[in-house]
Amino acid sequence: MLFEFWYMLPVAILIATIAMGSGVEGATFFSPFFILVLGLDPTTAIGTGLVTEVFGFSSGLFAYYKRQLIDYHMGAQILAVSVPAALLGTWAAHFIADDVLKAILGMGLVAVAFSFLRSPDESTKQTLDAQARQRPERAERCLVTADGERICYRIFNKIEGLLAGGVGGTFIGMLSTGLGELNGYLFLQRCRIPSGVAVATSVFIVAVTALTASVSHVAQFAQAGPETLATVGSLLCFTVPGVLIGGQLGPIVARRIPDRTLELVMGGLFFLIAGVLLVEVAWA
Repeated sequence: MLFEFWYMLPVAILIATIAMGSGVEGATFFSPFFILVLGLDPTTAIGTGLVTEVFGFSSGLFAYYKRQLIDYHMGAQILAVSVPAALLGTWAAHFIADDVLKAILGMGLVAVAFSFLRSPDESTKQTLDAQARQRPERAERCLVTADGERICYRIFNKIEGLLAGGVGGTFIGMLSTGLGELNGYLFLQRCRIPSGVAVATSVFIVAVTALTASVSHVAQFAQAGPETLATVGSLLCFTVPGVLIGGQLGPIVARRIPDRTLELVMGGLFFLIAGVLLVEVAWA
């Protein structure tokens, strides 16, 4: 049983490389893969995808921690909303019929695909980043990075940020995806947070929220019985090393492929995965 999913090691490396290279949550790939290819029930697939994602995000989170780019004050405010929402989403997922949960996941992936297609190009991102930076006397907070750069800014539309944390937290608990994609759009374009701080803080929020939701899923796996725990454990033996390796390869891929090309490919890929999930539900 332990080596039943040995092939998930190279698959996990590939998925984690793509996920870290594109900035998308790893569970967005893993959950549909576990459902469509391995035939796991949606709840088990989503929970296992979340646990795998936590390990993948850990390396990225540590990198941003060392660069001192995380706005912990803002992160704590959103976590106060996203963590309870994630627990609520995890609890709700166990009361939703499998086909309905697949359909919701499919529609969630459509939303993720659109988020890639509407993503601003690099010049627009640079313009937004420049607009977000303010002189210290006009800013409400300043960060000094590990490189000695001082980044000062003011956060706009705070209520939108908190609402997105609640909605995204519910999605990540129920579907294993959504919070990072909502943050990516909101932090830079609506809250006007400089891009480096926006990305780092989003990774922090997603990592802590995903960890909370994954612990809740694991507790429910234990209640489901030893067979479910054995299946999840066998998968994690190969997916966890895979995402740790892929997490280091992802930034290399990101530097070699233009951002817009990668975003268009990701958008098309998620439309395809969502279509397969929705067709499977329709034919069930």
